Amino acid sequence: MIVFRLTMPNVGSWNGRWTQENDLHIRTMDERKVPKDLWEKRFYHSWDDGWTACVSVERMSASDARKLERQSKGFCGYEWMIRTLIKDGEIHYETD
Repeated sequence: MIVFRLTMPNVGSWNGRWTQENDLHIRTMDERKVPKDLWEKRFYHSWDDGWTACVSVERMSASDARKLERQSKGFCGYEWMIRTLIKDGEIHYETD
C-alpha cells in the first residue's frame, strides 16, 4: 500500500501554528495505482502567504496502512495534491 501523509512544515498563521498539526492526515492507495518514482519521496507546495504543504509518499504493508488510516483526520481538502502527483509527478493546481 501507498500512504500519502500531509503535513504543514511552514505555517503562515499569526501564531505560527496549524490547528491540526497534532492530527494525522493520510490517504491510502493501492501501490499499483501510484508510479514507483513517487515512492519514498516528499513533495512540497507553497503559497504566497507563507504556508507550505508537504505530501510524503510512503510504501508499507496493507495492515500498517489500515492502522494509520483509522487514525487519520482526513486530508483537509488537499486530495488534489495526490491527484496531480499521480498524474504529473508534481503538486500543482488542477485546471479544467
